[in-house]
Amino acid sequence: MKTFQKIAIPVSLGVLGLLILNSCSVGIPKGATAVQNFNADKYLGTWYEIARFDYKFEKDMDNVTATYSKNPDGTIKVDNKGYNYVKKEWKQSVGEARFVNRETEARLKVSFFKPIWSGYNVVDIDDNYQYALVMGNSLKYLWILSRTKEIPESIRQRFLEKAKRVGYDTDELIWVKHN
Repeated sequence: MKTFQKIAIPVSLGVLGLLILNSCSVGIPKGATAVQNFNADKYLGTWYEIARFDYKFEKDMDNVTATYSKNPDGTIKVDNKGYNYVKKEWKQSVGEARFVNRETEARLKVSFFKPIWSGYNVVDIDDNYQYALVMGNSLKYLWILSRTKEIPESIRQRFLEKAKRVGYDTDELIWVKHN
């Protein structure tokens, strides 16, 4: 019995560790590059979600916003809000973001359920920090953000083309309503 415990406990802990690490992917999709010379302070504030892929945490939601602010410890507070039009109720989720490498590279990891972290990569942003294309750690996650409820067609096309080059199926995007 002691031999079984000597083997079973470390193997179980190893499997648990692998599961946690696998759920904590903070990578960037192959072919994508995070924005360099990123200005985190200019990125802070409220963004409207213009488009996204459908996934369980934002299912049936419109009027979605993300507000970023700096925490006293230097991390970034992430405050996501949206209206679930099926349940007819507002939802809010508050998390934390940290830079993967350095603050001038727009590669972050975000957690709403510690210790699980996900990749958050700003791969395109206009010079005035009004429009952003954000990719997760895989081709399952993609967001188009704007400081206003609309986005110019030229920016929309630029972001869609970039996402397609990386391998995203942009036909699957949900265009978020803001009313």
